[in-house]
Amino acid sequence: MDVHGRDLRYFAAVAEELSFTRAARRLFVSQPALSKQIRMLERQLGTELFRRDRRTVRLTPMGEALLPHARAVLAAWTEAEAAVTEARSAERGTLVIGMSTSPGRGLLPALRTRLLAAHPEARPVLRQVNWADPSAGLADGSSDVAFVWLPLADGERYRCVVVAKEPRLVALPRGHRLAAHEEGVDFADLLDEPFLALPPEAGPLRDYWLALDARGGCPPRIGAVVGSAEETHEAVANGQGVVLLARGNAPLLVRDEVVAVPVRGVSPARLAVAARRDDERPLVRGYLEAAAKVGAC
Repeated sequence: MDVHGRDLRYFAAVAEELSFTRAARRLFVSQPALSKQIRMLERQLGTELFRRDRRTVRLTPMGEALLPHARAVLAAWTEAEAAVTEARSAERGTLVIGMSTSPGRGLLPALRTRLLAAHPEARPVLRQVNWADPSAGLADGSSDVAFVWLPLADGERYRCVVVAKEPRLVALPRGHRLAAHEEGVDFADLLDEPFLALPPEAGPLRDYWLALDARGGCPPRIGAVVGSAEETHEAVANGQGVVLLARGNAPLLVRDEVVAVPVRGVSPARLAVAARRDDERPLVRGYLEAAAKVGAC
């Protein structure tokens, strides 16, 4: 037996009003339609719920037995609808921000402030993503927006706003022959060095941080594959290889036995906030607009 919530609502209204006329007015339906629905409910249940005459409407014992349960079902459904509405509002207000490492540079608080000023209902949520995914969760939809390093594979799928453009440094073990060159080194001086590399899944970004475009056809020597800032620090400190990094990311690596010096002959690094090109949700647009303002400062 499949009883609709509408039928229980109609039944409860008649039981409380003890009048089909008043119940129909309360429900904003016609009295004939209400009477028809009650008769259908009675047929489904196989019993009379009301005794009617020209002047009065009374509950039968079966109607009295049903009423508290009908009220409980209707109350539970009202709570369920409220829970769904709340969950929908929370989902609409949640913005998942992907990143492979903390972007630093004061970007997160600056963007949060601008986003909330325009969208007070927003709930920004940070999500850490492994370096094997250069899109930081955008590709599989697990992030709504993300901090990414350019270039991105399948770049035409994304809208990007550059928020930082910085020279690249090279991280070296403290005892390295070039570590004392605080004024900088030429990239040509690094061609014979073993380099730390991103996982192969990183695609064009792996090639970028190996600076393939500046090697003149000389293939890189891969000392190790790294998937996090901590792994990179340990590999450099242990002499497994050197690694290029953006100047703003130097604090992630430069400590203990690791130093960083500027590199001449390679292009600057570009950090961007990105989103899927077909994602037009207001919070996504709002975060990109905030990024454009911060990047312009």
